[in-house]
Amino acid sequence: MNLFKKVLGATFVAGLTTFGLAYNPISTYHYLADPAAAADDEYFYIITDSDDPAPYNSNGYEIKALYGFRSKDMQNWTDFGIIYDARQVEGVGAIWASGIAKNPNDGRLYIVFPDGGGGGIVLIGADSLAGPWTNPLSGGKRLIGWGGGAISGCDNIGWCFDPAIFYDDNGDGYFTFGGGSSDQRPARDNDNNIFNIYKLDKDMKSYNPNTKVELKIGGPKAMEASYIHKYKDNYYLSYSTADLRIAYGMSKSPTGPYTYTGIFMGNPNIGGQNINANNNNHHGIAEFKGHWYVTYHDRRISNGYDGLEKIPAEDGMPNPNPAYHRSVSIDEFYYNADGTMKSLTFTKEGPEQIENFDPYDWYPALTSSKQRGIRSRSTWAPGRVASSILLPLSTKESWIRVSGVDFGKGATGFTVEAASTADNNKIEIHKGSATGALAGTCTLKKTGSKNTYAENKCEVDGLSGIVDYVFMVFKGSQDSTMAIKAWGFEGSGTTPPEPQKAFNATNTPWAIPGTIQAEDFDVPGTGRGSDLKSFYDQDSENHGDSDYRKDDAPSVDLYKKSNNRVVVGYIQKDEWLEYTVNVAEDGDYTVFAAVASDGGSSFSLSVDEKVIAEMDVPKAVKAEGDTAQNFDDYGKVSANVKLTKGEHVLRFTATGDWFDIDYINFVKGENAKDDNPLGDKETSSIASVKFNAVATQEFKVFSLQGKLMGTVDLAGRTAGKALREAGYSRGAYMLRSDSKQFIATTEK
Repeated sequence: MNLFKKVLGATFVAGLTTFGLAYNPISTYHYLADPAAAADDEYFYIITDSDDPAPYNSNGYEIKALYGFRSKDMQNWTDFGIIYDARQVEGVGAIWASGIAKNPNDGRLYIVFPDGGGGGIVLIGADSLAGPWTNPLSGGKRLIGWGGGAISGCDNIGWCFDPAIFYDDNGDGYFTFGGGSSDQRPARDNDNNIFNIYKLDKDMKSYNPNTKVELKIGGPKAMEASYIHKYKDNYYLSYSTADLRIAYGMSKSPTGPYTYTGIFMGNPNIGGQNINANNNNHHGIAEFKGHWYVTYHDRRISNGYDGLEKIPAEDGMPNPNPAYHRSVSIDEFYYNADGTMKSLTFTKEGPEQIENFDPYDWYPALTSSKQRGIRSRSTWAPGRVASSILLPLSTKESWIRVSGVDFGKGATGFTVEAASTADNNKIEIHKGSATGALAGTCTLKKTGSKNTYAENKCEVDGLSGIVDYVFMVFKGSQDSTMAIKAWGFEGSGTTPPEPQKAFNATNTPWAIPGTIQAEDFDVPGTGRGSDLKSFYDQDSENHGDSDYRKDDAPSVDLYKKSNNRVVVGYIQKDEWLEYTVNVAEDGDYTVFAAVASDGGSSFSLSVDEKVIAEMDVPKAVKAEGDTAQNFDDYGKVSANVKLTKGEHVLRFTATGDWFDIDYINFVKGENAKDDNPLGDKETSSIASVKFNAVATQEFKVFSLQGKLMGTVDLAGRTAGKALREAGYSRGAYMLRSDSKQFIATTEK
């Protein structure tokens, strides 16, 4: 964060989280698994295999084809359907978990896929994700297999599958594969030797088998899914463990040796609830436009998790076996300062949108951020470019949603290429929701066949500027009588993004010296993206009880305190807030922060991305006779800092969990006296207090993950006793009322 960002902000894509986020998984209309990821300057790519062929009562995998998805903004995904199908390729029996990468030497995409559960490893390449995909190896050989049809054998590895492909910064390419365990190549705790890596030739026609390296690594017993990526100067080998997690090691070379480092992903769960039927997992990692993402599979759809439409299996039967009917999701992840990977947080929302969606292009019909009541049909054949057709179930709730759409000066029309076998099939364009303001209606021409397409045009109005959600709602008297091929809007112009600005009546930067209220963080920029965000909160749920900033920052946890104060609370590590400030003159300053904590908390302050202070938040004194920590009494922490005259961006970043902040005060001079003390006294640490519940007092009870668990009436009892008597299980909870907030445990 720096002044360059502030001054030239309009040249970037701005960001507002109030437009809403995507919703995992990326496709809710068929069953996908084993994703891999890659990216270039324009697109993020995901390939998956498919569980669609498996019957509802399957007791094994039935995987035959690869699907391809891409996105420019990490929220709206184009589904190209099947991009390679073993059922139509001679000599290939099945296609299981695969890898994908963009080759910087020739600009082409390459995929390595296994022929089922051990039939060898095949390489294919294409100029675009939609193909057509062909084998570039001399003589059409396999990379790995048996006999004269492969360059090398499986080298005593138990499972000859799960390949991945990786390109280094210098253009060198590598592929890995492996899984299972054998007497010669065992998988054991702290002794895993089930993966090989080879270096590819630059022309992609072969490789030298003598480049083989056995990728030995410690850590938990490995099962499959070797994956290599690079961040800064470190290489990472990640893999699926036998206990269904994703572990990793680090090295200074792509071929190792790799030192086991830790667990990067647990088995997918949200809020303590497993969303993966406690079953296997697979992952793909790639960087895109300065962000790092991991795609993985889970069982959200087949389990109907969080209200998702539980679609039938391909045989039409409901309630398919979750073990063999998976879905693909994606989340952003982060690194620690030392290069180690932070544990992934699985989300319902998925990644934040990083740029606006341009409606004035021509899109394959299955381009969307969310869907309901639709199905798809792929049209792939060898040697052809892949495409996928949208099939609405139009007598039900049937729609696709596009997010963060920049209509600029305004859309005037909508065009859709579609087939229709019934009269009066319609597509309605709605703003905000599937039943929101109607912007236009297209009645489809009857073509008589779902393979005969016609162009349909209609006028639209009310679509200008940046629209958070646009819904295409399908209406008809019969299901499956429409086939939608592509669509686009007509109009012109884009909406210039607005940079973030100070939160006050005149948007004037906060003066230093002076006091900045924590809740008055900057107004986020208008538009989409992360370059001009003004805050980051770990989740989209608001745990606070104040309506302050509910319109522009609904996820930030703001609480009402006495004397009409509002504070930022429920702060977790890595959350941050930014403030546009104006420093009066160069020199030394003393900064004071009014904070409250139950111990172990900390934060940093930075100016234009340079850290100026790091502070610990002392522990509040326990309430007498209770295990509670009182968040209602604030104290001061301080530090000496040097500041430069002029306009800057001040960032407050939590480096520890669970504390509150009221305000920050800058005073001119080193070791200066605080001119905004707490009440009538100053303190250099958290104030000591006594707190006993002596009257009827009802508190909301939250888990430490922020989930509302219920209420409890202290009624003259200690919080711990009240929780126990109310039937709460053993553990720690956050208690909140209109005026108080503290952590309490049920232990005696």
